Amino acid sequence: MLVTFKSKESADVIMFEPDAKRILDLLHKEVKMGVITPQEGAAAIAKLEAEALESRAHPMSDVVQHDIAVHHGEAGDDSGHEPVQAIAFGHRIHPLLEMLREAQKHQDNVLWGV
Repeated sequence: MLVTFKSKESADVIMFEPDAKRILDLLHKEVKMGVITPQEGAAAIAKLEAEALESRAHPMSDVVQHDIAVHHGEAGDDSGHEPVQAIAFGHRIHPLLEMLREAQKHQDNVLWGV
């Protein structure tokens, strides 16, 4: 399922629900519907920036490493799979961070699920 974030000053940001949920859990928001007000914006931006820095410091989690191991054959070959390209959480949240920054600058809400 997809979650679409909206703000007056930015293009819509569309994310897969698991990525959106991870972000919104950090902000103590529900994934189905919600709002980040201008009053909450600065704290939300700071929280997400800190999380982005943390994710860049630890780009490959145990889950990703396990997933890579499972997809490779017992002989260590890749069975023709493409090389894994890990996308850090910080990269996934970048479009939403930009939207939050613009909304904060113009004192607008960021909405989803509406």
